[in-house]
Amino acid sequence: MKKSSLAYNNQHRSWEVFRDMYFALYDQFSPHLKILRKLLPKRKIYLLDSTVIDLCLTLFDWAHFRQKKGAIKLRTVLDFDGCLPVFVNMTDGKVHDIKAAHEISFPFASVVVADRAYVDFAWMSELDAGGVFFVIRGKENLKFKLSEIELRPSDLANETIDVDWNVFLSLPNSRKKYDKQLRMVQIWDEKTGQYLELLTNNFSWTASTIAELYKRRWSIESFFKDIKSNLKIKSFIGTSMNAVMIQIWTALITFLLLKVLQKEAKHTWHLSNLVAFVRLNLFVKIDLKLWLDKPFLDPDEIKNLSILTTLF
Repeated sequence: MKKSSLAYNNQHRSWEVFRDMYFALYDQFSPHLKILRKLLPKRKIYLLDSTVIDLCLTLFDWAHFRQKKGAIKLRTVLDFDGCLPVFVNMTDGKVHDIKAAHEISFPFASVVVADRAYVDFAWMSELDAGGVFFVIRGKENLKFKLSEIELRPSDLANETIDVDWNVFLSLPNSRKKYDKQLRMVQIWDEKTGQYLELLTNNFSWTASTIAELYKRRWSIESFFKDIKSNLKIKSFIGTSMNAVMIQIWTALITFLLLKVLQKEAKHTWHLSNLVAFVRLNLFVKIDLKLWLDKPFLDPDEIKNLSILTTLF
């Protein structure tokens, strides 16, 4: 393809075509990608987070972030069952995460897990009013008024659970936005060496379940790492907003198809290895299913191949 043709398509072909293609493929393949889990198996779990993709402001002059730096924010909701996006929002880097969160509607009785960037009491009140449970890491400057101090008996043996409190927000402005009771579970995170305060509107789960839900949030961090490192969305072939959106949605389509191949293959593929091997064999005429199931030759096959090579 000529560069001029690629530039023309990036400018005139709408990125919405690629978005619709992704969700059409998602509807087709998502039932096959579901995993069996013991953690709240009857509830839908959604992981919410965002990542910043740095851009050169002189080339991408529409991607405002800081005075001398450009960037776009990729906000994503992952369905935990398949760890694939069910909602994607892309804006310039200056738009706050919570603004996009208000645009998302979650199913009744589902669970939303998010980091402290999404501590917004008006939004949390909307979730609670819609029958949606949340587990969100609290900020250090939050002020509470204790209503009950209770460590559930089932969690007494869990050394990572420090406290399990029922609280009300004490600051008038915060209390005005969320006037109901909250539950705060404080856990010890060995990786970071600090205490984490987790806020939730569910009072029946064990503290261990709430802690485990937040730990599963790491899946969305792994997702961002995979698409950035394996699918190269940190460097773009076009500079317009439409071109960048096309490339990101194309990367998401590719990621979905790779997850389908990884799931169906009998061979245990690591995603980065699968990406590398697909690149090497992209223009090789092979049976894809057979190759995915058995990418390497057995010792006997290597020996026979060596004999044939010697004969020739």
